[in-house]
Amino acid sequence: MAIIKPFKALRPKKELAAKVASKPYDVLNSEEARTEANGNPYSFLHITKSEIDLPADIDTHSDRVYYKAKDNLEIFHQHGVLFTDEKPCYYIYQLIMDGRSQTGLVCVSAVNDYENGIIKKHELTRPDKELDRINHMKTIRAQTGNVFLAYRTNERLNKEIEDWKASHHPEYDFTADDGIKHIVWVVNDDATIQRITDYFAGTIPFTYIADGHHRAASAAKVRKALGENATVESNYFLTTLFPSDQLRILDYNRVVKDINGMTEQEFLNGLQKNFFVGKVEKAFHPKQLHEFGMYLNGNWYELIAKEGTYSTDPIGVLDVSILQNNILDKLLAIKDVRTDKRIDFVGGIRGLAELEKRVDSGEMKVAFSLYPVSIEQLFDIADSGNIMPPKSTWFEPKLRDGLLTHLI
Repeated sequence: MAIIKPFKALRPKKELAAKVASKPYDVLNSEEARTEANGNPYSFLHITKSEIDLPADIDTHSDRVYYKAKDNLEIFHQHGVLFTDEKPCYYIYQLIMDGRSQTGLVCVSAVNDYENGIIKKHELTRPDKELDRINHMKTIRAQTGNVFLAYRTNERLNKEIEDWKASHHPEYDFTADDGIKHIVWVVNDDATIQRITDYFAGTIPFTYIADGHHRAASAAKVRKALGENATVESNYFLTTLFPSDQLRILDYNRVVKDINGMTEQEFLNGLQKNFFVGKVEKAFHPKQLHEFGMYLNGNWYELIAKEGTYSTDPIGVLDVSILQNNILDKLLAIKDVRTDKRIDFVGGIRGLAELEKRVDSGEMKVAFSLYPVSIEQLFDIADSGNIMPPKSTWFEPKLRDGLLTHLI
């Protein structure tokens, strides 16, 4: 069964919460982070993307960046921007986006559960991204990035959380500049804390990583790397757990730098072996499984996978697998998307206009839009012990960094 526990969060003063809260470090590049934090000295991006306070040409993976993050975190703490709760608490985190609500429980989960398969994975990780978070955590001795976990809906647990929300005032309640509403309650009653802990220990056999594979893997490796300097808190990592019936998965799209030396016509001819290919008049967002959009040289195409070009097993039937096997690998010679620098990934929240922008700028040659994976597909694959292709799922809305930090 899943082991969770309350923790003493490092968190902002109530009146500063909206200014401190920042988008997750991995959804912004350095330039976007500089723009986002401009004029806001309280933005948590000064800690999660600390290169914004250093020269623009700084190596973002240099020790100087990590030590700047440490310095900034200490300054936030010393100046009272952030404080640490006096006792371990659970925290309820509700997000509302476009009128749709989801509510999660913020806690710390056991590293042992991650290593022993109680916390189930569905993706492999990229070593370079792991190393970045390892160095960040080790240097600042804190987990600033939340791992987004899902569990199969439990009505008793849902009722416990909803009852607390209904009978207590939230600690934080604000709408961010992107229109997403963030509401946080502090659960500090010992009896309620114990009931929630017992619910998980008694009724939740597994949790599933929805978003944050790199953060989870890095937390486990940091515990090992700390050795004799490890603390009790380094045996746990920061997580927010959501019931599956409240989750929404968006598409996770791909952009590629070149078409492997082929002419445009040669590439289109190659696609027609496994796909029905047709030009369309506007940006194409797939409406069902096995449909794909493609943007090439200012034109959008609809691709429909032909029967017989993919298997029906839990992995082979995924659209990300069909794209990988029949286009990225076979035609474009991209064998490992975790390490190949010719490919990049664009979350569905950015829209198809972002794909057009990346191609029209000349940075990329071709883009592909995909139909989203379902939460049940994610659970089935994780339960079977299989691994999805990297960057298969994009969850929205996303938790804000800085509201709740776990010190290790």
